Amino acid sequence: MRKKKTKLKKTKRNSLVLLSGILFLVSCFNSCQVGNQVRMRIEMPRKSPINLENYKEIIVTNFLVKEEAENFDISKELDDYFVTELEQNLDKKVSSQKIAIENNGVFENQDFWKGLFPDQKEAILFTGSVEYTQEIRKAIKSAEKRRFESPFPEESRIEERRFYSLSLQFFIIDTQSGEALYKRAFKENKSYQNPNQTAYFAFYDLMMTVKDKLFRQVLGEEQIQERYLIK
Repeated sequence: MRKKKTKLKKTKRNSLVLLSGILFLVSCFNSCQVGNQVRMRIEMPRKSPINLENYKEIIVTNFLVKEEAENFDISKELDDYFVTELEQNLDKKVSSQKIAIENNGVFENQDFWKGLFPDQKEAILFTGSVEYTQEIRKAIKSAEKRRFESPFPEESRIEERRFYSLSLQFFIIDTQSGEALYKRAFKENKSYQNPNQTAYFAFYDLMMTVKDKLFRQVLGEEQIQERYLIK
């Protein structure tokens, strides 16, 4: 009986030594792999779908308004916003033109745009359609435990929030061919605890998000990416 127990102990001890050795080799292998790599965050240029060097002028047109917030001229605000931002980011002539846009189908109609601006031969158009809406939503406040009884009446558990939604169908069109060189749909939403938040404030909040996405791609702005350097 004693010999059997001794053999069992030796077997267990040998197994533990073997297992420890395997774990040690695995940890060494992993550490060597990690040690041979250095993670880096670098700025990588993004290729633009449009070669802006081929164009000398950008024309921002009025936008087809499908729906807009009350007492807010969304088309004018978009026009002013794009003109200002393009002038700051590009060394090109930027102008604004008003045209008659009747429906959404016109943006894919090359004949409509071709020859609309005969004097601007090396120009592209920034145009599209837009919806800008607002609404007030009611929500129930989270219940809070009271440490003591208050003699004052409990406040209403209903709170109001103002929601703004910006839907933008954006097009870049060549003035000579009438071809849509680039198109993209944006759908941005923002909520505010302040039920009196203005449409102007929310518009610039939402357009910051649109601008980051749009300019990063169209202007070929650099973006931060992770790369691994192998030693």
